[in-house]
Amino acid sequence: MSAVSIRPGPKDLAAPPVQACGPDGGDRAARAWAALQAVPDPEIPVVSIQDLGILREVTMAGDGTLEVVITPTYSGCPAMAEIAEDIGRALDAAGLAPWRIRTTLAPAWTTDWITAEGRAKLRQYGIAPPGRCGEGEGGARTAGAKRMQFVPHAARAAAALDLVACPRCGSLHTEQLARFASTACKALYRCRDCREPFDYFKPY
Repeated sequence: MSAVSIRPGPKDLAAPPVQACGPDGGDRAARAWAALQAVPDPEIPVVSIQDLGILREVTMAGDGTLEVVITPTYSGCPAMAEIAEDIGRALDAAGLAPWRIRTTLAPAWTTDWITAEGRAKLRQYGIAPPGRCGEGEGGARTAGAKRMQFVPHAARAAAALDLVACPRCGSLHTEQLARFASTACKALYRCRDCREPFDYFKPY
């Protein structure tokens, strides 16, 4: 049996292409991908690990073992152990053993990997989704990605670099209250129009 791989497409992470494979290989890999789409993120359960781009690839090896490739949102993320356990339970429940999980750190995860559906779910949940870090979609960082810069807060505000839409009313009349919110990857904002506080998923 030749290897088969399913991974996010360049524009639509929810509909990965199936590569050429041996008998039944593509079906098992596709079933595994479908089963894993329902695995929630432990910290934000309204979105799945596929929505966040943590789930990178499902590979069917020549020995019949499924290999699931995941990338943490940052190295040392404590939720990865729970995510691996949830992946294993989902695959076992779907009758897709044997399987193995491989964690890869390169390329590093970016908020650009969050799908359009995932961003909509975050917004409906009351979390402002992150802006784009690069000019591409759905894959590795592009040549047009912004470099990290450290500039005075006043200069950033003057340049209007921190425009964040309120997830409740859509207003851009918002202000940052704290650099960190419920988790380190989010900042605390408040809408000056509807007066509601909300978390903003910081882009990186």
